[in-house]
Amino acid sequence: MGSGEKSSRNFHLHLPHLHHHHHQGKIQTRDVPRGCLAIKVGSQGEEQQRFVVPVMYFNHPLFIRLLKEAEEEYGFDQKGTITIPCHVEEFRNVRCLIDREKSPSSCRMF
Repeated sequence: MGSGEKSSRNFHLHLPHLHHHHHQGKIQTRDVPRGCLAIKVGSQGEEQQRFVVPVMYFNHPLFIRLLKEAEEEYGFDQKGTITIPCHVEEFRNVRCLIDREKSPSSCRMF
């Protein structure tokens, strides 16, 4: 029928820019899911580890206590990733407690 010109259509794909030129300290946020924040945890002399936690943690009393410790240690005006100055193991315990509380399947034994 035609001369086949229609098959060579030009597709203009408008992809969002995957690499931002003006990223100040935002490189590590790309692998953080929506509704979560990356934080660093580690006490003095301990290697800091990075954790990704749901934003809802920031309203939990146990987590607020850790944030208060961070505020006392580093001041309120932390730049970049929030760092919590507690032992990684201690933080894992807190995270476990919060998760257990948030999980409806966990039964309390009081």
